[in-house]
Amino acid sequence: MVTFLIILLIIACVALGLFVLIQNPKGGGLATGGGTSNMFGVQRTGDVLEKGSWVLLTLIVVLTLAVTTIAKTSGGSAAVGNSAIQERLNKTPSPSPIGGNLNSTKPATSTPAETDTTKK
Repeated sequence: MVTFLIILLIIACVALGLFVLIQNPKGGGLATGGGTSNMFGVQRTGDVLEKGSWVLLTLIVVLTLAVTTIAKTSGGSAAVGNSAIQERLNKTPSPSPIGGNLNSTKPATSTPAETDTTKK
């Protein structure tokens, strides 16, 4: 379900990008056919593109909220996969630190070269 909503979200984003690119920044858009008169052109294309942009923007917001809500509520099924991954990570041995011993229980002590005795 989440994958389907994400695919719809991507399609809506591409469509919004196309709607914005088609529009003319001065309000003409597709309505300007080549001349100044609209004898053979569509008169209200700019309004259709503007309303379509708003509709796509609203659709993107709704789809984003839906994906977020569904992903949060289906956290139980995702946690099963995460617990299996976490079990595998817990079973793998961790690498030993450079120059250190994994079985050492004493905390690392600083060498005299590491202590700074100069006053600032």
